[in-house]
Amino acid sequence: MGTQTVEISEPLIVEQEAEEKVRNDDDLESIPEWKDQITFRGLAASAVLGGLFCIITHKLNLTVGIIPSLNVGAGLLGFFFVKSWTSFLSKLGFSVQPFTRQENTVIQTCVVACYGLAFSGGFGSYLIAMDDRTYKLIGVDYPGNRAEDVKDPGLWWMIGFLFVVSFLGLFSLVPLRKVMVLDYKLTYPSGTATAMLINSFHTNTGAELAGGIGDSCGFDNFPTLGLTLFKNTFYFDFSPTYVGCGLICPHIVNCSVLFGAIISWGVLWPYISQHAGDWYPADLDSNDFKGLYGYKVFISISLILGDGLYNLIKIIALTVREMCNSTEQKNLPIMNEVSGKDYKVPYDGESSKLLMEKRKQDEVFLKDSIPSWFAVSGYVGLAAVSTATLPTIFPPLKWYLVLCSYIFAPALAFCNSYGTGLTDWSLASTYGKIGLFTIASLVGRDGGVIAGLAACGVMMSIVSTAADLMQDFKTGYLTFSSAKSMFVSQVIGTAMGCVLAPLTFWLFWTAFDVGSPDGPYKAPYAVIFREMAILGIEGFSELPKHCLALCCVFFVLALVLNLLRDVTPARVSQFIPIPMAMAVPFYIGAYFAIDMFVGTVILYVWERMNRKDAEDYAGAVASGLICGDGIWTIPSARVSEEIGDSGPSSVVYLSDGYEAVLKHDPFEIYVREDGSTKMATEWLPTGGGG
Repeated sequence: MGTQTVEISEPLIVEQEAEEKVRNDDDLESIPEWKDQITFRGLAASAVLGGLFCIITHKLNLTVGIIPSLNVGAGLLGFFFVKSWTSFLSKLGFSVQPFTRQENTVIQTCVVACYGLAFSGGFGSYLIAMDDRTYKLIGVDYPGNRAEDVKDPGLWWMIGFLFVVSFLGLFSLVPLRKVMVLDYKLTYPSGTATAMLINSFHTNTGAELAGGIGDSCGFDNFPTLGLTLFKNTFYFDFSPTYVGCGLICPHIVNCSVLFGAIISWGVLWPYISQHAGDWYPADLDSNDFKGLYGYKVFISISLILGDGLYNLIKIIALTVREMCNSTEQKNLPIMNEVSGKDYKVPYDGESSKLLMEKRKQDEVFLKDSIPSWFAVSGYVGLAAVSTATLPTIFPPLKWYLVLCSYIFAPALAFCNSYGTGLTDWSLASTYGKIGLFTIASLVGRDGGVIAGLAACGVMMSIVSTAADLMQDFKTGYLTFSSAKSMFVSQVIGTAMGCVLAPLTFWLFWTAFDVGSPDGPYKAPYAVIFREMAILGIEGFSELPKHCLALCCVFFVLALVLNLLRDVTPARVSQFIPIPMAMAVPFYIGAYFAIDMFVGTVILYVWERMNRKDAEDYAGAVASGLICGDGIWTIPSARVSEEIGDSGPSSVVYLSDGYEAVLKHDPFEIYVREDGSTKMATEWLPTGGGG
């Protein structure tokens, strides 16, 4: 059972990554100890970049509510900052410590951990949903919306809240790092792209491979596949990030994502929409959980839980069996992981070099091990502190509810980390909604809103930081960085985020009218999260008709697909879709599935034309696309703020009440309803993020 999973989840870029790093054998012989990988200048650069990225995350969170991966940007800017500083000191005649790829990776890890709390801290979602403005926006007479369920943001209690809940996710999955990175060989596309970028900076020839810069070409919401499909989010939006993910992710992952998009947005959602007025009220908002949005969220959750729990149980069973069969060994033999059988390559001189490279990666990754007893005791200790502290911050959230959340949280953290490794999508907010609905329904009308929103924060923090840590483990593995230095830098970055994320948010809160429908920072998900909490008070019985039955069907489907993938021969199982990958477009939309499929088609054709070039350069091209698009996020946000929506434009009538708008300055094309001022994607039921 286990070998099939490893085979299917194996990334397509392992060999060219090793081939690239073999060119620098001297560096591999002088890998610094884990303590030397963490430097004062690196931590100083991490603090500066962490604050900058927190500001960027808050801006995106309070406007559109969707946060792209900024890992590659963190790696690039970390290199730029420290390299500029060391070059400056060298010109002044000072002796400086060499800047290594391991130090670069530590900086990137700290920055990601820091700005990750700007998202999982709920500054644009569950924390803002507690404030007085959101309470009044929903309506003081709205059923279940009570004046007692209001808690306005405060700098000190937000800092305390983050310190109490943010570190548990770091300890929840540490014992599974070897399973996720070495045994399952999960891709973690952003982590892999970041590693290749960092490696390219610290080799003589690598920069040439990773120098490509992606950019949006202006056709971001254009109906490339026709208006009918566009209305169901089937369009190619020319996103370099998702095309790059398609180049990195295995073919089965990309095809599974597209298959899930076809089932959901091509068949299921249009069919359910035809029953509007019968299965659910027809006049509901697109983000109302009593309507189509409820089907999207809960069916995707069912697929995710089915896949994640199946694999979690399988890992536990395999681990117990391995412990029983290998009582004399504490770890699986490294030699077995780098055998020629695993890589299916002949033992010539170049292949032996690659195998030695892979062995070196494994040795470095497993050398400074983090004891399981330390991870377990750390999680239990922090859970005890949090269980005692959280009720003092949120009185309706009783200690036994917090304790129950921490008992189930590691399973959900595994599901999220596993899914992120496959698709690069962290569904932390989706798992947070599980806690929100469950706790709100248990507490009831007397404090259920505050308790549910706080529980959402607990769950989001754990699953988000766990996925970030595992992604950084992947980056560290590929850059020959110690797992211990990755863990310590993640802890330091989290501590930075507990302070910098609330401080940078406080700048927005005091300088702008955050949450105002007429202001620039509308915090769109604040109202949505509070409405979800109110819905949770009424329990799952308030969900639309047949929603629960459909959830059960897709949960069983996920179990069956995983079972088939494990019991069928490899020639059959390689074509069976992965439920976790299928679930992402159910909730997000089909557009990114098209982009990822374009990436996998490009790679497939490339492999048929010149397999060696595809193996050598596909990962580097993908890294350049992801990195360029991530870096462009910063100046594009600034340009959009300066230019706004002004500028000349042309309007072309299409059909069926739609028209295409061509803006000349800046150049942009999008589709809207005839005579409307809104883009079609603003009022079509796209599912959104958050």
